[in-house]
Amino acid sequence: MLLTVTPYHKNIVQYFKQQTKTWNFFATKAATNQQEEALKTELLKNTYKFDAETNEALYNKVTIAKNKLNLAINVTIYQAQYTDELNASIVKLGNEAHLIFSGGILKLLTDEELLAVIAHELSHIKLYNMLDGEVGIADTIITTISNYQHNENIYYETAKLFKLYTEIFCDRGAYEVTQSINPIVSSLVKMATGLEAIQVDSYIKQAEEIFSANKNFTTEQISHPENFIRARAIHLWHLKEPKAEEIIAKMIEGKTSLDTLDFFQQQILANHTKLILQLFLKPKWIQSSLVLNLAKQYFADFGVLNNALLTKEFVEEIEQKHNSIKEYFAYLLLDFALSDVSLEEIPLGWAFQFAEDLGIKTVFNIIVKKELQLTDKKLQTKQQQTLQAFAAVKENESEQIYE
Repeated sequence: MLLTVTPYHKNIVQYFKQQTKTWNFFATKAATNQQEEALKTELLKNTYKFDAETNEALYNKVTIAKNKLNLAINVTIYQAQYTDELNASIVKLGNEAHLIFSGGILKLLTDEELLAVIAHELSHIKLYNMLDGEVGIADTIITTISNYQHNENIYYETAKLFKLYTEIFCDRGAYEVTQSINPIVSSLVKMATGLEAIQVDSYIKQAEEIFSANKNFTTEQISHPENFIRARAIHLWHLKEPKAEEIIAKMIEGKTSLDTLDFFQQQILANHTKLILQLFLKPKWIQSSLVLNLAKQYFADFGVLNNALLTKEFVEEIEQKHNSIKEYFAYLLLDFALSDVSLEEIPLGWAFQFAEDLGIKTVFNIIVKKELQLTDKKLQTKQQQTLQAFAAVKENESEQIYE
């Protein structure tokens, strides 16, 4: 498959390009020569620098990877001191890349595995140069903002997903160079376990078993997906699985909870919230000034949508949401159902009915019981009374929300 920017990286670039001032600031900001020299000095102080002439075989692997990735950049290789952690990382300074190995990687890995690791690290440079360098600018922006401790959690979650997808991309870059998943997977597992020999086929089967047991499994990592997720992702890529991107996205993102929304999931939640309000407030009897003013606290431009309909597709989408999102929608309905006491019990009856139609009946009942401090019996009585009150309301055909 052609090595291309992932949809998530592309979406992040487009998102920040719309923030013109922020984008222009980071697009024109570059490290000074003094800063670059300071970083190089720190590298030399804490590493052993491999000379290109006396380590020809090592540098040849870099040349192979650069050629296959179509990269024109000077690369210097180092061995980190003072650490036994098996790892590899890369730092780009101007038109130079500094590749750092730590622990006993060079002894542990075979030539092919080492090439895969080098290609993976150089793929970081490849990615950040794509879209005319815009991916690199987006990475700098989201990393900088997410590191600022007073910012909202949404920036952290967005940066997290950006980094996770970066690792997926770089594994694909390694595949572009090696044309095999074996050295990619075996180097991953060797560096994680310290084992000298790995059966790749067995590990792929192990990864599939995990997802067979739990189809909704998703990564819990911050910067690198779990190795079995990366192994499965590159295997799907290798097989040219038609739904590879969809399956990988599910492994990386899963069912997003209310506390782990990124930029795009937050916008989706806002759109869903607005549609639910437009549906719930479509009957004219509920459109009191108190209720509509509350809606405008959610959306300043809120207006009743007379052609709003509750579709089967929307219900199915809500049913697939994380339970915390369903709880949020349940609280939303309860908030509006109780916002105008002059409407008496009719809005709560409508909320019970609407929650059932929306597929969140169980969650809504739990929330009502908790917030109104009802016993099971009193909840049942309240439900019956309010539904009867709602049933007595005469609605025009134009107020119906069903297809």
